[in-house]
Amino acid sequence: MCSLCGVLGCDDHWTSAIARPGVYTRNTDRLNRRREAANRIKLANALLESRRLKIAEWQGTSYVLSSPTGRTRIFESLAHLWPEAEAMTGRDFDPLDPDFLDRLRQS
Repeated sequence: MCSLCGVLGCDDHWTSAIARPGVYTRNTDRLNRRREAANRIKLANALLESRRLKIAEWQGTSYVLSSPTGRTRIFESLAHLWPEAEAMTGRDFDPLDPDFLDRLRQS
């Protein structure tokens, strides 16, 4: 399958919920959804910094994870971030690891 097919899918993850019957969300309009997405990217980059990785949104539908050497991985949902970071670095990455969180608090 060509990689473009993965890009054309949609990010229907709960973190990007849109207002619809039966669903509570603050993301009631496009501006709020974009603001929330930017906040998630900012937080993810703070977590990824220790591994020298960086994430960016691409075309509002996908994410690009990159390393300082130029390696990149494209995926469509933030739910895939941690497995993609592990695959890229070859090391386990647990964003809830107590030691990791302590280092994050100190910085």
